[in-house]
Amino acid sequence: MRWTYILHCRGGTFYTGHTDNLPHRIGQHESGAIAGFTSDRLPIVLVWSQEFSTRIEALEAERRIKGWSRAKKMALIRGD
Repeated sequence: MRWTYILHCRGGTFYTGHTDNLPHRIGQHESGAIAGFTSDRLPIVLVWSQEFSTRIEALEAERRIKGWSRAKKMALIRGD
């Protein structure tokens, strides 16, 4: 299975990504092993995730969510 996920980062920002192994990927983010956006904004908290059948579906969901407003992302996280 593949996953699309949203992290809440220090400073109130959101990070959206996709992965084949969600627990492993979150561990990488939490440890700062992935250089870039999240490593500069630790700590992070997983606030939303969804499982998909294929990598393409997960990637398409990631791209779609990245284009959304903060308000729309927050509604998704709340389940609205």
